[in-house]
Amino acid sequence: MLRNIILQILQFFYQPFSKVMPWQTFRYLACGGGNTVLDICLYYVCYNFVLHQQMVHLGPVSMSAHIAALFMSMAVTFPTGFLLSKYVVFSESNLRGRVQLFRYFMLVGICIVLNYLLMKIFVDQLHFYATVGKICTTALVVTFSYLTQKKFTFKVKQQA
Repeated sequence: MLRNIILQILQFFYQPFSKVMPWQTFRYLACGGGNTVLDICLYYVCYNFVLHQQMVHLGPVSMSAHIAALFMSMAVTFPTGFLLSKYVVFSESNLRGRVQLFRYFMLVGICIVLNYLLMKIFVDQLHFYATVGKICTTALVVTFSYLTQKKFTFKVKQQA
């Protein structure tokens, strides 16, 4: 039921974009964009109001607030991102759910590493302004993520 509501809302907003991008790409951008906004909002709340920008002490391990907030926001946005991808964006996939989840987990890990490496290249090596480097990094990582999810994580297996 929730899936149908989300799809109806997306269909309403898709009309102006229907001539420039496929329906699946629009769903991916809308769901991923929404999940990204949720991630940023959760990060902000966790960092500023839950952790009060203070170190987090977990027994013998201490973690800076900005890293702890990252993990806290990911605890929500990882499952929401997976569920939106599985049921709204790539619902035609016939792979088992646990296979999709494992592949999605691997992809998120790769995207985190790609974000880090590309930012180091664009900002530290090529001397881009940080914001320009972030825009370039995001464009590359989002493209990589979409293609990987479509062709690997949520692919449609051909029936024998």
